[in-house]
Amino acid sequence: MGLNPSQPGVSVQKTTMMQAQLNCLCLLMLYLTTGYSQERKFSGPLEPMTFSIFEGQEASQVIFQFKAKPPAVNFKLTGETDGIFQIQSDGLLYHNKALDRETRAVHRLQVSTLDAQGATVEGPVPITIEVKDINDNRPMFLQQKYEGSVRQNSRPGKPFMYVNATDPDDPATPNGQLLYEIVIQLPMINNIMYFQINNKTGGISLTVDGSRELDPSKNPSYSLVVSVKDMGGQNENSFSDSTSVDIIVNENIWKAPEPVEIVENSTDPHPIKITQVQWNEPGARYSLTGKEKGPKFPFSIDEEGGIYVTQPLDREEKDSYVFYATAMDEGGRLLSVPLEIRVKVKDINDNPPTCPSAVTVFEVQENEIIGSNIGTFIAHDEDEENTVNSILGYRIVDQIPKFPKEGLFLVQTYSGVFQLAAQSLKKQDTPQYNLTVEVADKDFKTLCDVQIHVIDINDQIPIFEKSDYGILTLAEDTAVGSTILTIQATDADEPFTGSSKILYRIIQGDSDGQLGVDTDPQTNAGYVIIKKPLDFETAAIHDIVFQAENPEPLVYGVNYNTSSSATFKLIVTDVNEAPVFSQRIYQAKVREDVAVGTKVGNVTARDPENLDISYSLRDDRRGWLKIDPVTGQISTRAPVDREAESMYVVHVVATEIGGSHLSSIASFHLTLSDVNDNPPRLAKDDAGLFLCHPLQTTGSVIFEATDDDQQSFLGPQFTFSLDSEFLQSNWEVSKINGTHARLATKHTNFEERVYNVPIRIKDGGRPPLERVVSLPVTFCKCVDGSCFLPAGHHSGMPTVGMAVGILLTTFLVIGIILAVVFIRIKKNGGKDNVESAQASEAQPLKN
Repeated sequence: MGLNPSQPGVSVQKTTMMQAQLNCLCLLMLYLTTGYSQERKFSGPLEPMTFSIFEGQEASQVIFQFKAKPPAVNFKLTGETDGIFQIQSDGLLYHNKALDRETRAVHRLQVSTLDAQGATVEGPVPITIEVKDINDNRPMFLQQKYEGSVRQNSRPGKPFMYVNATDPDDPATPNGQLLYEIVIQLPMINNIMYFQINNKTGGISLTVDGSRELDPSKNPSYSLVVSVKDMGGQNENSFSDSTSVDIIVNENIWKAPEPVEIVENSTDPHPIKITQVQWNEPGARYSLTGKEKGPKFPFSIDEEGGIYVTQPLDREEKDSYVFYATAMDEGGRLLSVPLEIRVKVKDINDNPPTCPSAVTVFEVQENEIIGSNIGTFIAHDEDEENTVNSILGYRIVDQIPKFPKEGLFLVQTYSGVFQLAAQSLKKQDTPQYNLTVEVADKDFKTLCDVQIHVIDINDQIPIFEKSDYGILTLAEDTAVGSTILTIQATDADEPFTGSSKILYRIIQGDSDGQLGVDTDPQTNAGYVIIKKPLDFETAAIHDIVFQAENPEPLVYGVNYNTSSSATFKLIVTDVNEAPVFSQRIYQAKVREDVAVGTKVGNVTARDPENLDISYSLRDDRRGWLKIDPVTGQISTRAPVDREAESMYVVHVVATEIGGSHLSSIASFHLTLSDVNDNPPRLAKDDAGLFLCHPLQTTGSVIFEATDDDQQSFLGPQFTFSLDSEFLQSNWEVSKINGTHARLATKHTNFEERVYNVPIRIKDGGRPPLERVVSLPVTFCKCVDGSCFLPAGHHSGMPTVGMAVGILLTTFLVIGIILAVVFIRIKKNGGKDNVESAQASEAQPLKN
């Protein structure tokens, strides 16, 4: 049939015109005899209506039957009928041709009713026919072949070209929804796609691999085959089309430019363009970023990528710059890695030479031979090193005095080395020469001052004022730093020079370096000082030999002799010294269950005078230890307990036997390691555990156990159980963790009193220890969550009668005491008054 009774509109099946007409007549008869419920769906009064009909259906399909109101006997159809829509005199609206949405998507019709004379009774009433789309058109690319180009290293995901296809079907339905796809890429290298397409817009862009790998020197072009499907590509019956895309790969122009050279202190107008960068596509936004943070950044970049220097540069201030140029899209995202820009500041000769100091001083010894080097004069030039701008030449232009002759000195033109040129010098003739030196580069000249001091040569040796300083006796405990002797030598060379300064050395008799000699720079006196403690036991007699020398070497042919040496004898006397322990602190470690009498350590001391030593202990507070007075062996004399003291510290006294009975002290630290010798116990008094009586449901209390032994890093690991099987019908114990457990009731039938529940607690030691503890649990009435016990129910609380008796007894005792005191006061009143008056006169007032 041509009409589906389940829809208000019309659904068409393929049939012939004759069958359609016959069906319409049958339907009409059916509608007139089956009641209004069916009639309202397929027929009705003339009123504005909209019908949706799929395109492409067979002709002569019934749409609707309008009912006319008397006196109307006929219907008239006008509007966009396109010769397709007709209406019969009985109001049956139908179409006689297949509809095409692509020709007309909406037909706007008007229906009127006419009377027998042809006059309009109703209408015209608008009737809208919407033609629903079916997928009867295939998508078509606008071009059979597309051509495009892309720069290597372009940003992945940004389209560089588009392909476009059209489909006449309704774009609001899946029939007109197109899906693009790249089906072939040639060449395909390592099975990696270098190109991707936006499946909705047709925009072609590079993949991440393509952005990285495209290289026109290897593959200058690529060919793609792109397909397009309608139905969103989700239906196997969808239509498709394909096109070819040829892509040329162009070289990446986003490259760092060659390093730039800029001449310093340029006078040309700024800014000056120095180089250029360019992104592969127009529209990029450029910026510059300095590599180093500085007070100024003298560069800028314009919208076209031109880079400028904005002010004159000074090479002596900064000789090179490194910064980065970045390209960003309109959203501020980097298009590629920044480019490094290098700028070198080219030097010009804009700095004169400078002298190394206001006056440069050289020394030359008298009798030096001609050609001897005196020193090297080095001036400075701020211009670039190793260029013509910084090469300096030296020339002596003046000598004062010119005695004994002019031209006594010369300077090497480029090295600045001064030499003795004419003859040897004598200090007696002139002790100092002042020279003026010209230093020049290719454009500038500078005059510098040089002084040459003639110094005495070291041709005189130091001579001691006496060769033997006799015998000196010192106690071995003489303080370090004490001056014990003054020695004196003299030198005939020029005073206060390296030739006349005297240094003293001990060359014999002090192999351990216990003595030293300090020289007075003004008088050359030598002060013999104790540098290390003297030791009678090591060496009682020292035969000391001093040697006096100059820091400057002697001239050739002059040598030190016996006049430059002296002797003295040092005798060290013995001083009784206390014994010396081999170490300040002795340490030992034992288990706390060590047997009494076990050796736990040994101390040793030595007496410098080789006297016998007796050992004893001090501060043995617990009396745990004893020491052998002869050998220094320490052993236990009583049981030790780690829980009482884990590290036991005593002092060992070593006393010499005989002599002055001097002694010294060392510490002995005994560390006690733990053994499991303490059974578990309750961590605190749990008398406050209670349950509210009467119980409404089973209740529980939580208690904690502890152990005085040292615990492992995991902490205590106790186990808990009831000590009596008889109690298991009333109570149960469950472990919460290693230290806590829960005691719970098994029923609610308990009296209002205190229950002492025996709990067995076992530790995890080796071997394990256990203890049975009594855990009191009080069943009591509760007020605001707290246990409330009437006073009469507390053990030890007195009754009211007892309280009254105690109070009366107290008052009676107080009365007796007051009566005794009153009687004594009356008896001694007069005597006490006299004594009090005398006392008040004799004693001054105190604050």
